[in-house]
Amino acid sequence: MNTDAISIFNSAINAVQPATLIQQCIQHNADTITICGKSFPRTAGRPVWIFGAGKAAAAMAHAVETALSDCQLQGMVITKYGHELPLQHITLATAGHPIPDENGVAATLQMTEMITGVQADDIVLFLLSGGASALLADHPPGVTLQEVQSVFDLLLKSGADIHEMNTIRKHLSGVKGGQLALLTNTPALCTIVLSDVVGDDLHVIGSGPTVPDPSTFADAMAVVEKYKLTELLPLSIYLHLERGCTGIIADTPKPGHPHFAHTYTFLAGTNRIALEAAVHTATQLGYDTHILTSTLTGDAITIAQSLVAQAKEWKGKRPTCLLAGGESTVTVTGNGLGGRNQQLALAAGIALGEAEGITLLSAGTDGTDGPTDAAGAIVDAAIMQIGKNAQEHLDKQDAYPFFQKAGGLLITGPTQTNVMDIIIILLV
Repeated sequence: MNTDAISIFNSAINAVQPATLIQQCIQHNADTITICGKSFPRTAGRPVWIFGAGKAAAAMAHAVETALSDCQLQGMVITKYGHELPLQHITLATAGHPIPDENGVAATLQMTEMITGVQADDIVLFLLSGGASALLADHPPGVTLQEVQSVFDLLLKSGADIHEMNTIRKHLSGVKGGQLALLTNTPALCTIVLSDVVGDDLHVIGSGPTVPDPSTFADAMAVVEKYKLTELLPLSIYLHLERGCTGIIADTPKPGHPHFAHTYTFLAGTNRIALEAAVHTATQLGYDTHILTSTLTGDAITIAQSLVAQAKEWKGKRPTCLLAGGESTVTVTGNGLGGRNQQLALAAGIALGEAEGITLLSAGTDGTDGPTDAAGAIVDAAIMQIGKNAQEHLDKQDAYPFFQKAGGLLITGPTQTNVMDIIIILLV
């Protein structure tokens, strides 16, 4: 069953590869470029500008270079270390993720300087995928990068969801939350998006650098208070948010802002697309297949226990494949090594007990899960019998060593895409 689970997962990844999605999005001729059905006139002798950020930015840029091979291309994208691909015309920078670093700050500054040089009749294409919140790195005046890094780390361990984390991130930045779009001077700013956010909220994906932002400084402060971070924040960060709440610092541009009248955003890749491809493969393999949800959220352990309960109580046909997509959260209290998918898989294994005939795979579609080289993990009763001290590993958020010894780590390397997580449950 493990082989089937991996095959189903791989088919989901293949369906949301930028090479496939970009080819579907972009057409052109000598006079126009058409992006997701919207046509823009080309100006003779002028480049098409390509910018972007995210874990899939290099792959998206590579696909654009192929799709627009006879166009003059110029620009820059930023991706995570290890996710780079060779590009012919577009500058590629790599930077830290999930914690921003100096390379990210330098690359973002270079990108913003290039963007301000775009002419009024130029076409600008922005390639956005998950991870851009860290890779588009900057810090407010009077705040150091180290202080921003500490906030990113606090948020990652707090149990906050991506909407809440990005609400704060947008309000500690001069480029996120629609502010990057304000730097452009063109009526043709188009963003192509791979969504790593439940609900595909455009202002949340990558902290929405090119779309208006409905969140406010007050919303950011509410997240700080909800997760009891007030006393943990650097003083400079707290004072920055406080000044924003009182109007001393201008908020991010809101819906209705006139600058966005000529910006266009197109959703090219989603978790649902990946799940539908998984359905096709699972069905071909002989499984009666069902998508439970593509909007899974909540605590990883709670989700695992609920899914295992559904699997144990399943009364339908067999063999069956149950699929779910979304993104869980983990409140980190230990100092172990793992990620949300490994934590979910380990919790599922504990809930399985000695139940035979159930296999669960939980993995990130980007190929990385937490600060590890694994995308996630696969678990069944046999793996749990090999592993030792499962509950202790779970309590310490230390799932990686457990699966490393027991077997079950799913290591794919960077997949060059990013549409949240996929959970596959096989019942025989």
